[in-house]
Amino acid sequence: VLDADSTIAGIEGIDWLAARRGAAVQHAVESLTTQAMNGEVPLESVYDKRLAVIGASGDDLRALSAAYEAAVAPGAADAIAALHAAGVTVHVVSGGLRPALLPMTRALGIDDARVHAVEPVADAERKYTSAAPSPLTTQSGKHAVIAALSLPRPILGVGDGSTDLAMRPAVDAFAAYIGFVRRDAVVAGATLVLDSFASLVSHVLSA
Repeated sequence: VLDADSTIAGIEGIDWLAARRGAAVQHAVESLTTQAMNGEVPLESVYDKRLAVIGASGDDLRALSAAYEAAVAPGAADAIAALHAAGVTVHVVSGGLRPALLPMTRALGIDDARVHAVEPVADAERKYTSAAPSPLTTQSGKHAVIAALSLPRPILGVGDGSTDLAMRPAVDAFAAYIGFVRRDAVVAGATLVLDSFASLVSHVLSA
């Protein structure tokens, strides 16, 4: 089970959207994201607040899709292909915006049904200012999503943030991915630490 932002790809999608709105919006949104990923505030307290501040358009989401594809982690495509070839089931569980993630996950060979992310909701002006109700807009939501999937075991969860560490009770092992960012609290709570997708494949296929 892979996180997307700062794991499969080296960007935080909502922060990337905020940067398109200028420095003031970028700073405000990045601060909220950092607090949530470090576990300083619960994600549910900032998720819709960030979307409302940004007011992303359809063009913004399409641009974000391209940014995700350009920022895919080195070796991720080969790693996911190797996992699939070995019979490993790969799911993406992300607090990112699903429409923006799907072009990247499709390019990586991950079926849409195995991509679990947040659906943005447009307002009367066709701006995406809120999210459809989802466990993935909450701090512990990834645990709930994985528990509901009834995945084959053993399950390895992989991610960089505190919302990823929340997977821990629902998986057999949790890997802190530090290829893009290292969060000490996440590393401290992890079963193992991975710094690349090559190391991910090596661990899974040798287990």
